[in-house]
Amino acid sequence: MAAKDSPLKQFEIVPFSKTELGGYDISFTNSSLSMIITVAVITLFLTLTVKPRSLVPSRMQLVSELMYNFIANLLSDTVGDNGKKYFPFVFSLFMFVLIGNMVGMVPYQFTFTSHIIVTFALAAIVFIGTTILGFANHGIKFFSFFYIPGVPFYMHPLLIPIEVISYLSRPISLSVRLFANMLAGHTLLKVFAGFVVAMPFFTGVFPLVFIVALTGLEILIAFLQAYVFAILTCLYINDAYHLH
Repeated sequence: MAAKDSPLKQFEIVPFSKTELGGYDISFTNSSLSMIITVAVITLFLTLTVKPRSLVPSRMQLVSELMYNFIANLLSDTVGDNGKKYFPFVFSLFMFVLIGNMVGMVPYQFTFTSHIIVTFALAAIVFIGTTILGFANHGIKFFSFFYIPGVPFYMHPLLIPIEVISYLSRPISLSVRLFANMLAGHTLLKVFAGFVVAMPFFTGVFPLVFIVALTGLEILIAFLQAYVFAILTCLYINDAYHLH
């Protein structure tokens, strides 16, 4: 397969114009454009659907209210009353990941959630923020999070390092899960799209049918990954308040 036809070419970050500042590359790229489009779509969608505030909501207003209630209930169930103040952050995170995934499903659009640097940056913000929150709430007692109560004392030299490593791996697991799913799904779509073009008409119908089914699955995964990112964020906030 030629390099230009590689399924991985769709993930290449392409600058529109080369710009450097202090020796650092700050070029505006297709990834940057995709993020701006995502933020614009979220802003327009929420503004236009919530502004009417009809007693009998339209379909779009109903969708936005369902998303609002979904995250509100998620925070309430996982964190409790303490979670209300973090609703704007979790809701923004959920919408950014969800709409970013959906924008990437549009043909010829860039999927920025398929890049580990983007997903790791989001995961690092969550990790650092919840760690600071944990120290703010408990001070030095936050280190007791790595101490498992009810375990024989001679097991702690083994379990405490495991707990520390598990905690430090949170941003890695959170970012890799989203990045890997989006990367694998879009790569598979591109591969089967190549089969449709290369194969004769009658036999090419089979991979085309598979692409349609896979596209539906990818849309489901796009929502599922946004949900997983949001619920894990809620659980990390809960840990910062309640420890074990």
